[in-house]
Amino acid sequence: MIRLKAPNRQMASDGMAKRMAHQSKLAAFLRLTRAEHSLMLAVAVIAAELETLSTLGVPAPSAYVVALSLITPIAISMASFAINDYFDVEADRANGFLDRPLVSGALGRRTALYTTLIGMVIGVAASALINAYALLIALVFAVLAVLYSARLKRMLLVGNVYIALSMVIAFVYGDFVVSGTLAQNIVVISLVIFLSGLAREIHGMMRDSDGDVKARRVRGVVQYMGMRTSAFVAFALYAEAVAISIFAFFEYAPFMYNPYYLAPIAAADVLLMYVALGFITKRSRGFYLLARNMSLGAMSLALLAYLIAPLTYAAAHLL
Repeated sequence: MIRLKAPNRQMASDGMAKRMAHQSKLAAFLRLTRAEHSLMLAVAVIAAELETLSTLGVPAPSAYVVALSLITPIAISMASFAINDYFDVEADRANGFLDRPLVSGALGRRTALYTTLIGMVIGVAASALINAYALLIALVFAVLAVLYSARLKRMLLVGNVYIALSMVIAFVYGDFVVSGTLAQNIVVISLVIFLSGLAREIHGMMRDSDGDVKARRVRGVVQYMGMRTSAFVAFALYAEAVAISIFAFFEYAPFMYNPYYLAPIAAADVLLMYVALGFITKRSRGFYLLARNMSLGAMSLALLAYLIAPLTYAAAHLL
């Protein structure tokens, strides 16, 4: 009788261990590059392209150009987060961010450098195939991303303004992909995103204040103004952003009297004002972490509003 050879359990176990290790590395890489933020920027580019197409009536770009326009924000954003973690290892460790891949040792600092280099090259190259405006925007923000992590973060308010602008630029980039002018509705969106982004940056500095001072000797607006004043400034910035987002509902296409815009933007406004008030009245570490996720959720809702508004506006005008 011929005996069938039993499977080699050790080989199976080794294979499973290798798969788990690869999955762990992939998960660490996605945490390093904050892939979810890159996807949000890609959606912002699409939203901006739709906003411009729906109101200016310019010719729609080809699928090839649209695909290239998405590669740029994804690649440069991933590279930007990688280089930021490279410079911030000690600050992240001091702030207790033990889940960060470079802090935990799941990835090495060399991986962060390679990711930065490859991401920047891919992002800029993709933009070069679209038009000169796209290339200029990609180049400027690729350079600024490195400068921010290495130097600008330590400069009073400059680093915070850069981060707020980096949230806005996806909309400006998407606009210039399809047109050579800055559309009025893109200006409105940019103001809302910039103000709320700057407020979120101040909240982030309040949350990370101890670690930034100890590890990187960063003295930002929070250290100069104090925690309470910083919280009120952030509240004022959020309130201005909310006011502009509501004003857009009454004045600017494709938001004007558009219920599909109003519903998500109103939900986002409520969340942001709750967070803004919370930073004035609550100072617990638990609230800080909750507020970070809530503000990110609010910005996701705002992004949804900016994506849906031109689609519903175009559909209504075609009927």
